[in-house]
Amino acid sequence: MTYEEWLSEWLDNYIQSTNKQQTFARYKNIVSLHIIPHLGKYKLEDISPIILQKYITNLSLCGNTRNHQALSANYVKAIINVIQTSLKTAHNLGFLMEYNADKIKRPKSTEKQVNCFSFSEQKIIENHISNCKRKKLKGILLCLYTGLRIGELLALTWADIDFSKKTLYVTKSCHDGYVNGKHCIIIDTPKTGHSLRKIPLSPQLITILKDLKKNTKCKFVLSYNDKPILVRSYQRAFELLLKKLKIQHKGFHSLRHTFATRAIECGMDIKSLSEILGHKNASITLNRYAHSLWEHKSDMMNKLSKLM
Repeated sequence: MTYEEWLSEWLDNYIQSTNKQQTFARYKNIVSLHIIPHLGKYKLEDISPIILQKYITNLSLCGNTRNHQALSANYVKAIINVIQTSLKTAHNLGFLMEYNADKIKRPKSTEKQVNCFSFSEQKIIENHISNCKRKKLKGILLCLYTGLRIGELLALTWADIDFSKKTLYVTKSCHDGYVNGKHCIIIDTPKTGHSLRKIPLSPQLITILKDLKKNTKCKFVLSYNDKPILVRSYQRAFELLLKKLKIQHKGFHSLRHTFATRAIECGMDIKSLSEILGHKNASITLNRYAHSLWEHKSDMMNKLSKLM
């Protein structure tokens, strides 16, 4: 059996039925784009450790199929995970006599740099949206003051908002997909179990949400013509907004980083911030935003020294 034949069996019978649809789509993309073109024709028993290591080294040097540049260490690790999991399953089922994929040497990765908006950039964005008639852009303000991911934002329904308790409940997420040939959002479970959480809402956010609720027939908090909004469409709207405001491009996820950074600057403790962001534990939050925390402490020390 060739590796390509096995990967097809593995995806259909061991991944699609046991994982989230988004995970299956990501695995399938990795398989078709990266693994099959280079390893697909090998017989399972012919895939040696050195063949795998040479392949991984090549990915790290020029594996990007668009520009032939290096792939990020984290993406290479994702490809390694697919290779190891698929070959391990083949070994357990008896299709592969010896499992050697555990000998792959993984590239070193570093914590992603936190990219957030400056205070002045944030205020420019807020002022524009507050005076703008495009209600769907109000979701950007929600992200700036709750730390929601874009999939969580666009999956929000009015059932997730408790106006009396001033609380927002994160119970699901969404991603773009196709159903019956039509492009639509697909509602899924949140990123992890820890992503299920509740977030307190300020009076300002309550006002924004009440304004969004007026004259809408859609169950989703954010909608356009009473229909849910595609993730890519909302990302594009954000890109165009930054361009219009002449603010340097940053990804939508930077809104989440901005929320976390401002929260630290305002003195929020790491444990509370971790719970609001839906991280597994506070150490993840601390590692990711250690730089912001250090800057905040340094600023506080400087202010303190001036009082002496």
